Amino acid sequence: MTRVAFIGLGNMGGGMAANQAGAGRQVRAFDLSADALSRATTVGCQAAGSVAEAVADAEVVITMLPAGPHVRSVYGEQVFKGAPKSALLIDCSTIDVETARDVARLAGEAGFRFADAPVSGGVMAAEAGTLAFMVGCDSGDFPAVEAALEPMSRATIRAGDHGAGQAAKICNNMLLGVSMLGVCEAFALAEKLGLAADSFFEIASKSSGQCWSLSTYCPVPGVGPQTPADRGYEGGFATAMMLKDLKLAQGAAAQVGASTPMGAQAEALYALFAANGFAGKDFSAVIQLLRGRLSELA
Repeated sequence: MTRVAFIGLGNMGGGMAANQAGAGRQVRAFDLSADALSRATTVGCQAAGSVAEAVADAEVVITMLPAGPHVRSVYGEQVFKGAPKSALLIDCSTIDVETARDVARLAGEAGFRFADAPVSGGVMAAEAGTLAFMVGCDSGDFPAVEAALEPMSRATIRAGDHGAGQAAKICNNMLLGVSMLGVCEAFALAEKLGLAADSFFEIASKSSGQCWSLSTYCPVPGVGPQTPADRGYEGGFATAMMLKDLKLAQGAAAQVGASTPMGAQAEALYALFAANGFAGKDFSAVIQLLRGRLSELA
């Protein structure tokens, strides 16, 4: 039985750890939240009292943490000191590329194999075990990384060397944020022009405007497949998380001198939406900002 240490049991990590346990792996989990740790024990994980306890005899260490500083701290101060050198280390957090590469370098210097493997798919995919993983690692380590992630994955793709997974994630989510705003603008305009939302959906989803934000994650309630829009924009991918990823993308763009004007506009709009008190709403709820109907979200 594969021994897995899972660190970070938030909205994403909780479902991911559950799928590791559901695959018959021995999962020793840790989180600073007692409630999150308690929930993990109900789905087959063993509760650890600390990171050191979780990783002590692990064959695989998986982390899902809020931001770069947490990743540096957990690995530098605890994982590198407590895990066996044979353990495969996989960070699934979404963080900046520079931090991912720094932690990978430190892992290598400490004698560990390391991969950055951020995810796409959101909370529902985390619970269903259908996440997409974008992996940055040494090519020789990828088969082991793919096998470790398999219980949580519908697709695991090696993007390149260390840091490439994070690069792919922030570029993908910048594209997602921009495309969702485009879809929201189109529905808002169609509404003003007298087009029924379901009619516009049927036309656009079969025309050149078709995209994932339209056909799979439609921001209009009662149109297309069921989405967070049908649940009052609860669940799904929080605006705060989209804003975090857009900020990472803009930081990376500034660092390498890339021009991303649409990404910058997307960041500004999501920042405005979050500042109005809607950071916890699904990111598709931004349609109500464009419609001038924020009061309906209150």
